[in-house]
Amino acid sequence: MARPTPGDEHLAHQLPELLPAVATPHPHWRESHFFDVHHPSGTGDAVFFTMAVRPAADKMDSLQMGRVGGQQILHSSARTLGDDPQTPEVPGARVEIVEPWKEVRLWADPDVSPIGVDLVFRARTQPYGLRRGTMRATDGVVWDQSHILQSGTWSGTYTVDGVEHEVDGWTGQRDHSWGVRDHDRCPLWIWFQIQLEDGMLGVWHWELANGARIYTDGCWAAADGSEPVPLVGFEYDVDWRDRDGAVAAYGKHGEQVAGVAGSCRFVLADGRTIDVEAEGEFVRPYEPFHRGGLNVVRVRTGDGRTGTAVYEVTGSRHHRFFPDTDVDGILPC
Repeated sequence: MARPTPGDEHLAHQLPELLPAVATPHPHWRESHFFDVHHPSGTGDAVFFTMAVRPAADKMDSLQMGRVGGQQILHSSARTLGDDPQTPEVPGARVEIVEPWKEVRLWADPDVSPIGVDLVFRARTQPYGLRRGTMRATDGVVWDQSHILQSGTWSGTYTVDGVEHEVDGWTGQRDHSWGVRDHDRCPLWIWFQIQLEDGMLGVWHWELANGARIYTDGCWAAADGSEPVPLVGFEYDVDWRDRDGAVAAYGKHGEQVAGVAGSCRFVLADGRTIDVEAEGEFVRPYEPFHRGGLNVVRVRTGDGRTGTAVYEVTGSRHHRFFPDTDVDGILPC
């Protein structure tokens, strides 16, 4: 018997089903929040916090991960959905939407997680909804998602090894995505979120193993709250770097990789072109679960603006970033 949840009381349905049902009963369907908190120098601590619902697995889970004091940390917790598939809370961690698209509070218990969190995100830009993107292999869907980007400022604290660290006005990112994401079989995805004083540049970009483009979308979102400007062109010349700053091969599991560096060009719908140079460190590798991971970088634009960014480069096989990795399953081609 189908049982209504508290969310079903609201006028929120998009299918002739109760809310726990999703459009595609796919094992990799997930809806998630992703939050980035990094030191404004672009060289210090970085904390990443997720909360995701996975209907096919009957699970809500959360990650608290990152680099604090040079130490890489990862913690996960989960619960079964039961009769509450909507509340973003698991043992020891929760997300509270204080005011939609304006304020969010994150909490993780320092007695449960090695990264305790008590942080508030306040929006500094409008949210931007990327268009839906799809990637298929011969045996079915690998990727079919929608995604929302937004930049904001963080305040509060995070705690590691009993030491509380203050966050006061740090600039960072929140994302909300939903749909099918079979991470292990996506050849390459790039997620660059660039924080400048006057706004945010964001891009989400997928390629096949041979470099053929499948999807690109993003925006410039100004810190004055004005309407975001869509991205219409994106080029990159970014490489893995070793500890000496030289171009490095990823190999099987990124053994020689210490960070990324290189240039990007963003072309906006209003005719502007923004060139960005970046260099930074690999603060949260996804190994051993996935290839690649999250880099915190320092950036400089062609017109002299400076800032910080998160450069996520991940995937399973790609001629430039992952030419030598092992892949299970069939890749899109």
